[in-house]
Amino acid sequence: MFEEEMSRRSFMTLSAITATSLALDWSRINAFAATMGNKANYPVVVIGAGLGGLCAAAYLSKLGIPVTVVEQHTIPGGYATAFERGDFTFEVSLHQISINNNATAAILRGLGILDKLQLISLPGQQGPESLIETLTKQFPSEKDGIKGFIKEITGISDEISSLSREKGRSVKMPLQYPKMWSVKDKTLADLLSSYVKDPELKDLLALGWGAYGLPPSKLSGFFFAAARGGSLRNGSYYIRPRSQALSNALAETITSSAGKILYGTAARNIRVMNGAVEGVELQDGRILPAVAVASNASALTTFKKMLPPGSVPSDYLKKLDGYSPSISSFTVWLGLNKDVRGIIKTYRAGFRTDRGIEADYQSCVKGDIEQVPYTISVYDNLFEGYSRPGKSTVTLLCLCGYEPWRKFESDYHSGRKSAYYIEKERRTRGLIARAEKDFIPGLSSMIEVKESATPLTNWYFTRNPEGAIYGFDQTVDNAFMNRLDCRTPIKGLYLASAWGNPGGGYGGVLSSGERAFKMMVEDWGG
Repeated sequence: MFEEEMSRRSFMTLSAITATSLALDWSRINAFAATMGNKANYPVVVIGAGLGGLCAAAYLSKLGIPVTVVEQHTIPGGYATAFERGDFTFEVSLHQISINNNATAAILRGLGILDKLQLISLPGQQGPESLIETLTKQFPSEKDGIKGFIKEITGISDEISSLSREKGRSVKMPLQYPKMWSVKDKTLADLLSSYVKDPELKDLLALGWGAYGLPPSKLSGFFFAAARGGSLRNGSYYIRPRSQALSNALAETITSSAGKILYGTAARNIRVMNGAVEGVELQDGRILPAVAVASNASALTTFKKMLPPGSVPSDYLKKLDGYSPSISSFTVWLGLNKDVRGIIKTYRAGFRTDRGIEADYQSCVKGDIEQVPYTISVYDNLFEGYSRPGKSTVTLLCLCGYEPWRKFESDYHSGRKSAYYIEKERRTRGLIARAEKDFIPGLSSMIEVKESATPLTNWYFTRNPEGAIYGFDQTVDNAFMNRLDCRTPIKGLYLASAWGNPGGGYGGVLSSGERAFKMMVEDWGG
């Protein structure tokens, strides 16, 4: 009955999204692999060694497919990496990851990686019932709404986990997964308003919105529920010693099987013949033949710069133009010459204004360093030995729009960075001054090592347009069922990144890599 009530487009979209959300059927994949013949006839090139590209390549390599990853940087990981300055090793992006009893854990377990990771459970976490109790004490008149909202988002997360364990049988989502279906067209603001009324309570329930790049009025309610509900249900973790351990483990899986990684190597073009990929041209002129290409580069770069003119359907390009790159970030890394665990005892704390999330988001877009909400992470509160004895590692982070940096873009790309460095230092000092006032008195006098990154820094290391950190924005028209598919109009070309489905975050990009792999095998006949 429900099929009759949906448009054909909605039903076809639903069929596609449920099919790609199902667990990998390894019995079917292995059976197909046995009939492939010489696997050398299936060369694959992966553009970029971010987590999405690494995941797709790891699956291919374990299947015996000759896969080559080309990466412009000298190490794997994209944003999932670390760097050294003096006596300190700084985490680039990881604050927390949900990696227990969910799709992310299943992916890494299937690749033989999960047990190799040292996972640190984040301190001070609240489960659903504890959070309900805490908020009910503050807002007793909203008790039922608080309970309803939290039960709703954890229920959505439970349905996602259940769907991810399905193997190939018909899935009638409105009947089997009603919570996922009901939230598909709602913003987070819509979802909140259906349960609670108090504006302050809404902001508290939406805490963590910055991890998804949009305020409640714009953010997909499904995407928020999937991530926040999952972390409430299953907890969040940090990867010891740094997120680079995850990237290295994926890279080792590739190179120890049938794959290889070419570091310091950038892809120039994707070669297409008769509407299908036939290889990748590198910057040095070499051509790598390929029957399939998985792009970990941004969708905008992939389709507007790397493919031959006229090869991409105009309606697809128009669709891309209707999406917006996510917001970027401004980050300050500090290596301190003192142990500050006695001063600030939490791992991560946030500062927000009393103006509300929507106003705070606008400050982020404008890069208003005096008003922007920000977080401070004291990684030494995660485990003993994060820093050397008597020292501390601290990170200050805020979301930041690209517009304040656009005026430096041309000079930055040309290597003329004097004015840019002056502005970067001004904002760095401003954020340090705020953290000194809000969290750690005397902070500036403790600094031994200081480094910072702007949206232009993010662009430099990832080539993501506008330094985007989450791929495309997770708006209702580009999330869940409506999200840009990992299978593209070019035969043999797939997206394996935050720009495809399901989107940004460590778990999201790993899932996109798995989906790209699954689609390749399906399209080969498996």
